[in-house]
Amino acid sequence: MKFFFPDSQDFVDPSFDFERESRSPDRVRHRDDLYAHEVFSSTVYDGLLVSKGIVDGYGNGSSRYTMAQRHRLLRVGAPEFFRTDPRNLPIMGDCGAFTYVREAVPPYTVDEVMQFYVECAFDFGISVDHVILAYQPKFDEAPDAVPSDFRLRLEITLQLASEFLARHRAIKPEFEPVGVAQGWSPLSYARAVQALQQMGYTYIALGGMVPLKTKEIISCLVAIADVRKPETKLHLLGVTRTDHLEAFARYGVASFDSTSPLRRAFKDDKDNYYTLDRTYTAVRVPQVEGNPQLQKRIKSGQVSQDRARQLEKSCLASLKKFAAGECPLEQALEAVVAYDNFCQPERDMREVYREVLTDRPWSHCHCDVCRSIGYHVILFRGAERNRRRGLHNVWVFYRRLQRELEVLGEDRAGSKVVTV
Repeated sequence: MKFFFPDSQDFVDPSFDFERESRSPDRVRHRDDLYAHEVFSSTVYDGLLVSKGIVDGYGNGSSRYTMAQRHRLLRVGAPEFFRTDPRNLPIMGDCGAFTYVREAVPPYTVDEVMQFYVECAFDFGISVDHVILAYQPKFDEAPDAVPSDFRLRLEITLQLASEFLARHRAIKPEFEPVGVAQGWSPLSYARAVQALQQMGYTYIALGGMVPLKTKEIISCLVAIADVRKPETKLHLLGVTRTDHLEAFARYGVASFDSTSPLRRAFKDDKDNYYTLDRTYTAVRVPQVEGNPQLQKRIKSGQVSQDRARQLEKSCLASLKKFAAGECPLEQALEAVVAYDNFCQPERDMREVYREVLTDRPWSHCHCDVCRSIGYHVILFRGAERNRRRGLHNVWVFYRRLQRELEVLGEDRAGSKVVTV
């Protein structure tokens, strides 16, 4: 089972100085910053997924790419743009249907998407689709009650998939076509997969499942199993559930993609740092000038800016000494809690921070990020630390995946099939 990592231009700057919090004035972001597969000396994912919606930007969502980057991607192709050599990572393209989910019809034509995939030199290309906004399994028992919008979106998705495959057969590009199945229930997904197989697809992505619970996804896979041909592979778009790999594999899931491990590093309230067996909460040490809430309180006169800077400086200094073994845990913890309480007086993170500082998980991790920046990876502070922690999470997630696949292989064949 392959893990594709969706691109959102999540670089890290190798010139960033964590002590001075400065970077090289000569830095050029796309030229000098590093992708995850360049940061790590070992494999961190099996491939990349690149969305036209992310590259172009659509509606209220701004592009993660500058105009120059977009032009360069289309000019040189994705392998050169993402510098995937010598890893030779396969790259999958999709439309980014969630970027235009509120539209009545997709804003892209089949020819526009086909041209995007060809110019980018992708290895796989997903057909144009339209997300169905609700999961309602009750409609399997009452098909006449299915809203017309649900039916229309499914018809649009299947029609575009048919046109996409016909166009692919006509121009014979080098990428493998992937059809998209949308649905609102187990049976509707199964019918969509059946229709795509009849068209000739042997690789089918299941879309719209991000909000679904695991048992709902498995219900859909069970229904799809009744119609899926043995040669048909499934891809789960945006779904990450490593604790159910056995079920996924049994029902034909060959690949999936997700940014969840990266995003949780700075979006989650507590599960910010992954290890193979658990997660930790990152230690909040916000930048005085970079914290909107704190700046608002300073400008309103509620708190002193000088006091904020003093506590921030003391916190950082104590953590540095603690990591070097020059400061006892309780002293460092007091400095961290003092600054945390100053920034967020309504919360008490003492015991949470005590746990992570006691365990020092960064010192036991063998990934290139933790070995390079040490305790900085556990600090919730600025994009360079937060994004590196996210990349660390992707590295750990991939090893969790390999571990589960290895166990699955042993259970099935009595011998190991995957080595990391």
